[in-house]
Amino acid sequence: MKNIGVDMSTEKSYFSLIKSPESIITAIESGITFPEFIEGRYQRYSPYIELFQKLINESETTGELLEKIRDPKRFKADVRMPLLKLFRRCVSTVIDTEKSKKIKIPTSIFTENYGHTFKDIYLLREQFNKLPEKYKYSLTSLIGEYDDRGKQGYILTDLFFSWFEEKFHGRLSIEGPRGAGRDIELSKIFSDFQGNFPCDFVIKDEQTGTVLAVGFARYDSTRGGSQSDDRTGGNNDKVMKAHEYTKNGGKFFKIIFLSDGPGLTHRDTWEEACILDGKLNDRVRVTTLKTADERITLEWLYDGISLD
Repeated sequence: MKNIGVDMSTEKSYFSLIKSPESIITAIESGITFPEFIEGRYQRYSPYIELFQKLINESETTGELLEKIRDPKRFKADVRMPLLKLFRRCVSTVIDTEKSKKIKIPTSIFTENYGHTFKDIYLLREQFNKLPEKYKYSLTSLIGEYDDRGKQGYILTDLFFSWFEEKFHGRLSIEGPRGAGRDIELSKIFSDFQGNFPCDFVIKDEQTGTVLAVGFARYDSTRGGSQSDDRTGGNNDKVMKAHEYTKNGGKFFKIIFLSDGPGLTHRDTWEEACILDGKLNDRVRVTTLKTADERITLEWLYDGISLD
C-alpha cells in the first residue's frame, strides 16, 4: 500500500509509525440510515408485535408469557428471538436476550430470580390492546436495532479472502468461514494443542499443507473504554497462548490480526494494536485491508517455518 505516511527508517512496529490511522481504515457501512430503515423494520417486525399481543391476552402472568415464548414446541428459534426482544423491551429490561434464547435454561431461573422486575400482565395487556400505530413503528425500530451487527465483519473477511486468493493463487490456501460460521479451533489443526483457541482463518502452504499462520478478523465501527480493554486483552492472551505452545515443543506459526474499522483508531485500541504489531520478534502482525499488501507477504509467512 503506497502513500500511507509510514516512516520505516526506525525499528518501531509498523503500526506505531502510521501518522494518520484514519488513512488505513476500510469504510464499510453497517446498514441503511434513518429514516430510510423505518418502513422495512416495520414490515419485518409488526407481525411479531401482533403475535406478542395475542400471547399477552392468553397469559395470566408475565412469567407465563415468558414460558410460552420460550417453548420450543410452540415457536422455532427465528420466531422466539424477536418475541424475546419484545419481552426485554416491554416487560423486563434485566432479561438478557442472549441468555433467555438458550432454551436449555429453565424459565423458572428467570421468573424466580427476576420476576419481581416483570411488568404486571394487566398493565401490559392494557398497553398493547391500545397501542398506537406510531408506537408500533418505534418498537419495530428498537427491536431491529442490531439486525446488521456483525455484517461489517463478514464483509471484511470476505474482502480479505478475495484479496488473499488473488494474490497467492497456486501458492497458499486460506480456510475459514467467509461469513457466519464456526470458528476453527487450533486443537483441530494441531492435535497436541491443549485448550480453547478459536481462529477466524488459517493460512497453509498449498503443496505441503503446512500451517503458516492463523488469523483473527474484527471490524469495529466504534470502540472504546471497557470494550476496548476486553478486546485488546483477549488478543494479547491469544499471542501468549501461541507462544507457550511453541515454547513447549509445539509447531511454530505466525499470527495475523486483521483489524479494521473506525473503532480501531480510538486511542486505547490503537495503542494496543501498535503494541501487538511486531510482537514476539515479528511473529505477530496487525493489518487492515489497506495495509495487507505490505504486511502479509510470502517472505514473512515462510520466515522461520519448517515445511512438512
